[in-house]
Amino acid sequence: MNQQKRILAVDDEPHMRRLLEISLRQAGYQPVVAENGKEALTILRNDNIDLVVSDLHMPVMDGLKLLEALRAENIDTPVIIVTAQGEISSAVQAMKLGASDYILRPFDLETLEIAISRALSVTRLKVENQFLRDEAGQIGKSLIGESPAIRKVHQAISQVAAEKATVLIAGETGTGKELVARAIHQQSPRKNALFIAVNCAAIPSEMLESELFGHERGAFTGAVKERIGKFELADGGTLFLDEVTEMPIALQAKLLRALQEGTIERLGSNRQLNVDIRVVAATNRDPMQAIKEGKLREDLYYRLNVFRIDLPPLRDRLSDIKILAAHFLKKRNVSIDENAASLLENYAWPGNIRELENVLERAAIVCSGPLIRAENLPVDMIKKINPIAPLLTNTNDLSNPRLSLSLPDAVQSIEIQIISEALTQANGNKSRAAKLLEISERSLWYKLSRYHLTDQ
Repeated sequence: MNQQKRILAVDDEPHMRRLLEISLRQAGYQPVVAENGKEALTILRNDNIDLVVSDLHMPVMDGLKLLEALRAENIDTPVIIVTAQGEISSAVQAMKLGASDYILRPFDLETLEIAISRALSVTRLKVENQFLRDEAGQIGKSLIGESPAIRKVHQAISQVAAEKATVLIAGETGTGKELVARAIHQQSPRKNALFIAVNCAAIPSEMLESELFGHERGAFTGAVKERIGKFELADGGTLFLDEVTEMPIALQAKLLRALQEGTIERLGSNRQLNVDIRVVAATNRDPMQAIKEGKLREDLYYRLNVFRIDLPPLRDRLSDIKILAAHFLKKRNVSIDENAASLLENYAWPGNIRELENVLERAAIVCSGPLIRAENLPVDMIKKINPIAPLLTNTNDLSNPRLSLSLPDAVQSIEIQIISEALTQANGNKSRAAKLLEISERSLWYKLSRYHLTDQ
């Protein structure tokens, strides 16, 4: 918003400085004035300035020297040069030095406003484009599945997306909490603005406040230039705070205040900035337990928990595994056979969807053709599966989609697991493994070849 932007007007003529000051204030900006480039440079080094409007010709340090000094010190504040009608060549030189725009003297208030608005918009677009390039890997990902559990999640997303209410997503690691947050954003009126994700557990606690709220130049050691925080960047859009219970308690108080008041302050500044954002938070902890352990402020919890979505673990939506597998393997032009899929459906998946994706990526690499077989799955994963379990459970329910009536397939699954276990216990020694299995070594080699386990 205009009233948040501080514009530095630089001109050696007192009446021109006064005219610029009045014009900027009438346009809704906060004017700051300097009588030459040297004074302006001092202000820019020590204060937060959003844009500079500078005369070209001034004593002590002119507009071109000011531009050179700003770029040399890596100060990227946009600069608009004011020049006379016959000095177009100098204005072009200023643009080459990094000026955002130039306006010809004399000018009216509308011309000045248009130039300022254009320069500020370009600056924000540069920041947004850089962020979008960093986030490009997330584009196209979506919440996959048709199980009742995941349909319930889709319904909750549809209910809350159009609202501004904060959302708390609870679920184990790897269940897709960020995908749900992105889906909420994409279905909301804010979808054309930015979706900003912050993993509170991945950023050192001493840096997290600056990451969220930004800082001024010189706010702390190493702050060589001002930084826009994620709150400012998400203005008009959605801010996703992942693993919010890992945020330091002291910072949670500042977060609560920002949510309640809709304003923030950069580190090193006492100037309040209005922000219009929708916050979606997530945690892999039980929120009430986190409160008891002192990891989460109770008042912040109630502020975040306006609308809650609980994500099911993968073990509670095993019917989605084939759909997820097809989705993950599509880009590799690889599919998975029924026997391998059956094994996937009988694994507990402690790492949830993230673990499934990693397992399938590995299997796609090691399989010799376009089809992933049971022997291509990780041995340590197969060891944790009880292949007899699907045969012993729900035996009276022949409609159970996970119940295979193929005896050869079941025997093959059992043999693969037992052989893999024997090889593990024998540290890969085939002779010792054959003795553990109570079969001949020749028989073992035959089975290893049949099940493509010769690399074990």
